[in-house]
Amino acid sequence: MSRTNFDNLLEAGCHFGHLRRKWNPAMAPYIFMERNGIHIIDLHKTVAKVEEAAEALKQIAKSGKKVLFVATKKQAKQVVAEKAASVNMPYVIERWPGGMLTNFPTIRKAVKKMATIDKLTNDGTYSNLSKREVLQISRQRAKLDKNLGSIADLTRLPSALFVVDVMKENIAVREANRLGIPVFAIVDTNSDPSNIDFVIPANDDATKSIEVILEACCTAMSEGLEERKAEKIDMEAAGEAPANKGKRKSAAKARLDKNDEEAINAAKAAAFLKDDEEA
Repeated sequence: MSRTNFDNLLEAGCHFGHLRRKWNPAMAPYIFMERNGIHIIDLHKTVAKVEEAAEALKQIAKSGKKVLFVATKKQAKQVVAEKAASVNMPYVIERWPGGMLTNFPTIRKAVKKMATIDKLTNDGTYSNLSKREVLQISRQRAKLDKNLGSIADLTRLPSALFVVDVMKENIAVREANRLGIPVFAIVDTNSDPSNIDFVIPANDDATKSIEVILEACCTAMSEGLEERKAEKIDMEAAGEAPANKGKRKSAAKARLDKNDEEAINAAKAAAFLKDDEEA
């Protein structure tokens, strides 16, 4: 990391730990000193850990895998959403849905329901429903989008988690640990780093601190994505591009005549209304 980035971390207050006197002794290796009840993090170790995490995240992005960013605290929500979206990665900034990783198939069903509702909107099926029915489905869609819209493109379990505040996101960390998913995290002095694979010791309460660290990590991920794109172009130029796997699926879909498709859509609309009434 350059001297400029080192100074950015210093200016962002990454070296200040949790402002309360309570701290976790497990964070002792990352603490430089204690002053007036505030434990000051060794910024040299923060820099080294950011570089280590950034390189690992770069390789994950280069391999075409997904990193799920998790931050539901007010100070981190907006910056995490912006940085994750900049590298086309999924994120959770609202309430963490319990079982999101350990019960991933159920979450995927809810995400697919959003896509199906959108299809019903676009193909004219809504025109055959009453205003009340359309309103019910629209409300259901809005609720799903708020909680799961940011992970709509996550079709399989993520290859890693990036967490801001491991105490607040302890459920997400536990689920990832249970499934063997690596966890990258900004860890403050009041937290336990023992269950974190890539610890970034820093102040997790300051928006500027979070932003500087995410900027370094997402920049590295962006580089990984660019390298992946360049390699893909080279492969295609050499005639090694993989065969189009979507041809069979497209051909099968084309065999559905219009009447069959309308019947299927009507059945799906009825199913949504039934789910909503039961809920």
